[in-house]
Amino acid sequence: MRGKNQDAHGRLIYDYFVGRPLGVEIVERDDGFINSGAGGAYLSPFEDWPAREKSAIRFAKGRVLDIGCGAGRHSLFLQAKGLEATGVDISPLAIRVCRARGLRDARLMSIDDVGPSLGKFDTILMLGNNFGLFSNKTKARVLLGRFLKMTNRKARIIAESLEIYRPPVDPAHRRYHLTNRRRGRMPGQVKIRIRYRSLATPWFDYLLASKKEMKEILKGTGWRAKRFFSSKGPSYIAIIERD
Repeated sequence: MRGKNQDAHGRLIYDYFVGRPLGVEIVERDDGFINSGAGGAYLSPFEDWPAREKSAIRFAKGRVLDIGCGAGRHSLFLQAKGLEATGVDISPLAIRVCRARGLRDARLMSIDDVGPSLGKFDTILMLGNNFGLFSNKTKARVLLGRFLKMTNRKARIIAESLEIYRPPVDPAHRRYHLTNRRRGRMPGQVKIRIRYRSLATPWFDYLLASKKEMKEILKGTGWRAKRFFSSKGPSYIAIIERD
């Protein structure tokens, strides 16, 4: 788990929660490319969600596991609808915020620790581009196999990622894609860290996959993408169901 001084993402969420944000979240890539993060959107109510999220969340059912739950907006929405939602996140401050906002089951846990010991689920959420938490193709396939053992027969995964080749592609991204190919990595396998004020998380791999790439990753895992939702921009959400 990350130490307190490395929880940049959680500190940002906490500062927005208490109404005193002191800066912006910066996503830094290992080639020096930087971009701003979501900021206050981590706490946004349903009416402010993108259309793709509003459509996809309606496919959640039964007992729900929200991986990388952040401030808990998706879990809290489903909990209010009467579903049993468990939120897990690697950030101690994010989990603190989830509990303060009323999420009944919020656990400090990374995706690597998720397993059958949590019980059986009907829906696994990986929204907010959290398909990326799989890190790479090999790890994704291992974890998807684990998800089979902790889900019921008609379970589904609701996962968000990016159409990374959607034009126009930023030349900096195109160069990074080519460098990744030369290194034997998937083009959208980025090494990043999150910065907020003087805080920075450790570097970690995050997998951005096109729809075609996601389908390739899912082959032979017991899961299949059945439907996609998109709205403005390259982000999309897949409804993934057991074969």
